[in-house]
Amino acid sequence: MERRLVQRVEAFLRESDMPPTVFGRAAIGDPRLVSDLRAGRETGIRVTCRVEHFMNKWRADFHAGRVARYVRRRGRAADSAPGVPA
Repeated sequence: MERRLVQRVEAFLRESDMPPTVFGRAAIGDPRLVSDLRAGRETGIRVTCRVEHFMNKWRADFHAGRVARYVRRRGRAADSAPGVPA
C-alpha cells in the first residue's frame, strides 16, 4: 500500500534534517505546506508531483554530493538555505 504524501514528506524531513517551512518554500513556494498537510490538507496531482520531484531531485543531488543535509544556523538567516539547490 502506498504511503500518503504527508508520510513521505515526514520521512524526507527526517532524512534531510530540513525544517518544514524551508521544505514547503523550496518545494512549491508555500512555507505552510507541511503544517497544512499535517492538518489534513489534500493536494492535487500537480502539487503532489512537484513535491515528489523536489524530494527525488534533492536525494539525487545529495547522493551526487551537490547538496548537504540542512544545517540550522544561529542568528541572521542566509540568502539561500544550505541543502536546497537554488
